[in-house]
Amino acid sequence: MEQYDFGKEQRFDPIKHVEKKLGFFGEGDVSIACWEPGQISPNHCHPDATEIYFCFEGGGIMRTSSQEVEVKKGGLVVHPRGELHEYINGEDRTILFRVRYGESMVSRTKEWPTNKLWEPSPEDINYFTNT
Repeated sequence: MEQYDFGKEQRFDPIKHVEKKLGFFGEGDVSIACWEPGQISPNHCHPDATEIYFCFEGGGIMRTSSQEVEVKKGGLVVHPRGELHEYINGEDRTILFRVRYGESMVSRTKEWPTNKLWEPSPEDINYFTNT
C-alpha cells in the first residue's frame, strides 16, 4: 500500500505545468500534475496506455479532436489509448491526479503552441505522419 499527501507533493512552476511521478504499479503509474492559471498542456496521446485524470483542486477544459469538456473539482476524465488531448487550465491553480495503465507509458506530442522551446522528436513526427 502507498499513501500520498498532495499538500506535500505539489510543485508549481510559472513557465509550465509540473508533473511528478508518485509511484509505479504493475502496468501503470500515478502522478500529480500542478497547473498555474492559464497553462496549457501539449496536444498529445499515449498510444499504448489509458490515461485518467481526477481533478483534486481547481479546473479547466480538456479538449480532444472532437469535443471539449469542463474539468471541475471532483471530476474525472478518461482518455482511451491513443486519444489525442490537451488540457487548458482555468483561472485558479489546479491539481490533477493522473493514473496511466497499459503496455507502455510513452507519450507522443503532436504540437505545443504555448511552449516556444518545444520541438517534436523524430519519434513524434514519425508517429503522427503514419497514423
